[in-house]
Amino acid sequence: MKTKLIMSLSVFCLFLMSVQSLQTISATANQESKVNAVYDGNEGYGYNFIAQHKDDATEYTMTFQKVNENVMKEFDLDGEVYLNQQFEVTYTVKKVVTKDENGFDEEDEVFTITGLKAL
Repeated sequence: MKTKLIMSLSVFCLFLMSVQSLQTISATANQESKVNAVYDGNEGYGYNFIAQHKDDATEYTMTFQKVNENVMKEFDLDGEVYLNQQFEVTYTVKKVVTKDENGFDEEDEVFTITGLKAL
């Protein structure tokens, strides 16, 4: 009897922990972030921006797979007008889980530009 109680309690605790972690992921995924970066063009798989790490000033590339429609109306990122221009980029990150050809879960992050401000 004690064994069943301990097992039930353990399963319940695991369930509560998993629900809490899912809520944390959802909250983080919907949160907007900002970065100052230079537009480096569209490569077909996404829109590239070059940013710098604050701690050591090394450069890194951020690729945004999606851009909100209202941003594209204001800034034609498919053209060359904004190449090498500095922006404040507001974006969200969403985790997307898909199945690969072997049936395994594959987790990807989709970066979406929700706002642009020329600097």
